[in-house]
Amino acid sequence: MTELVHTRAELAAARGGLKGTVGVVMTMGALHSGHEELLRAARERADHVLVTIFVNPLQFGPNEDFDRYPRTLDADLEICRRAGADLVFAPSVAEMYPDGQPRVRVNPGQLGEDLEGHSRPGFFHGVLTVVLKLFQLTRPDLAFFGEKDYQQLTLVRRMARDLDVPVEVVGVPTVREPDGLALSSRNRYLSPSERQAALSLSAALRAGAEAADRGLDAGAVLAAAHAGFGAGTPGARLDYLVLTDPDLEPGPVAGPARLLIAAWVGDTRLIDNTAIRLAPRS
Repeated sequence: MTELVHTRAELAAARGGLKGTVGVVMTMGALHSGHEELLRAARERADHVLVTIFVNPLQFGPNEDFDRYPRTLDADLEICRRAGADLVFAPSVAEMYPDGQPRVRVNPGQLGEDLEGHSRPGFFHGVLTVVLKLFQLTRPDLAFFGEKDYQQLTLVRRMARDLDVPVEVVGVPTVREPDGLALSSRNRYLSPSERQAALSLSAALRAGAEAADRGLDAGAVLAAAHAGFGAGTPGARLDYLVLTDPDLEPGPVAGPARLLIAAWVGDTRLIDNTAIRLAPRS
């Protein structure tokens, strides 16, 4: 049976009753099949699964969608129950930030200022601050994050290492619709025509991955990805499309790499990425 708690005191009491390993899945609600995959991964690795549901105001800019972000707690709880979650912590903003917005925040460093951080200034300060607070409150042994938000996953791993947070951060592969669109809570904002245009993101990644599989170099892979994006249904506006190493350092010339994309579709901003392997230089 899944227990729902809203306060720190309730969480501490319920968490104290969980014996064995605890895996946490941190969400902003509006759960979908991608979150269910995180829950399944947590259930496989941990004795108990704890879910957090909190729409964090610190990671929304002044012109972003905090107020319209979907809040679907009843439906989310049903997904948690179906996936076998033991405990759900769904605090209010006042419960998480009782003194108002925190004066002390986690600085993500230069990596947090690039890509998503460049397009959304301050975003990762808010993400890492709430993740660290939730690590402290939930005290997990393992934490499960989706690879769709790859920069977030990379930064959380780095924070745990750099700040000696005793938790194993586990990445879970992106879940996609049959046509390739990465699952996202923001997909529900898309009109039918925008939903079609959004396929340009996965088309770009697929074109880049196919070029890498043919043994092309980094420049040709990136060019193929740009061509794949441009060949999609009109309506998506590219924000960035980059090729980096797996730790999001400057692009490699060979070996494991990551292709990342962000684009606007209507008023909705979507992100996606894929792992590729670049052939060694001849």
